Amino acid sequence: MNLRPAFFFDRDGVVNVSPGAGYVLQRADFHFSEGIIESLAFLKTKGFALILVTSQQCVGKGLITQSILDDIHAHMQEALSKHDAAFDAIYACTCLASDPDCSCRKPSSEMILQAAEAHALDLTCSWLIGDHDRDIAMAINAKVPHTIRVLGEKPVGVAAEHSIVATAQLPGLLKSLLH
Repeated sequence: MNLRPAFFFDRDGVVNVSPGAGYVLQRADFHFSEGIIESLAFLKTKGFALILVTSQQCVGKGLITQSILDDIHAHMQEALSKHDAAFDAIYACTCLASDPDCSCRKPSSEMILQAAEAHALDLTCSWLIGDHDRDIAMAINAKVPHTIRVLGEKPVGVAAEHSIVATAQLPGLLKSLLH
């Protein structure tokens, strides 16, 4: 079986503009981050699987239903499809951070490992792009060797292999790394 390399993406703050302290609770609140559509389309041309790995405890908190989250993701996928940039799969942990029985919440490697098994992914040459320590730690825990961190305003406790200030820099970085 031929394994395929992947790029794993965090959602809020990477794929879409971070809603700040709140959550994306409806389609109208979802806005793509600058440079992300171009980056996804470029990675597709390079043969990477694109996997979204996101924590959405707004479902666990009862702020939205799973159906609304699925609708937001369907809307995102529809928009990305127009640019040949849709994700191959979406994994969302909807558990509360306080749930002692949750095994999928970042920095757990569970979402990445599930995706690797379901989509025949080669984690040894895969990447993760995130904006939090928990994203980078998830990649480390899953033995994904390459990481890119979108710095933004958050403190950094877990270093990534590469860092950018904003997603607008992502297309240029990817083109230089994957020429």
